[in-house]
Amino acid sequence: MTQERIEAYEKIRKPLTEAPLLLMPDWNIPFQLYIDACGDRLGEALHQVQIIDDKPREGPVCYISRQIKPTEARYGASKIECLSPNRHMLIWKIAIQEYRGNMTIAHKAGNIHNNSDGLSRLALANTPDNPAYVPLEAEPQVPIE
Repeated sequence: MTQERIEAYEKIRKPLTEAPLLLMPDWNIPFQLYIDACGDRLGEALHQVQIIDDKPREGPVCYISRQIKPTEARYGASKIECLSPNRHMLIWKIAIQEYRGNMTIAHKAGNIHNNSDGLSRLALANTPDNPAYVPLEAEPQVPIE
């Protein structure tokens, strides 16, 4: 092994073995869903603020990324940004029902949006082996009341 390969290995190994490691979800405290779209890709990070070592710490519960479907590619930028929360409202509607009327949507600039921004740039292909896979047939839409 060359020194260059050892350094490359350490560069990859370090972020995979250090914080932020995934947190177990605590269903008694609020979640924060960060989303980003970049071209034909989506990135999402679900976070919570939990007490760790006697200090509040925000950490990831789940990361997801995927490429958009060919039919979605015709959408404008704003509608593409809405694909992620729409999908998660559908998937997690039972778990988030108790937060109805107590959700906040806030914009965060991309240059300080490191979690989902990076995921949207390195999205996985939209294939069945991707946990975020979306079949090409239309998904049911979640009604917003």
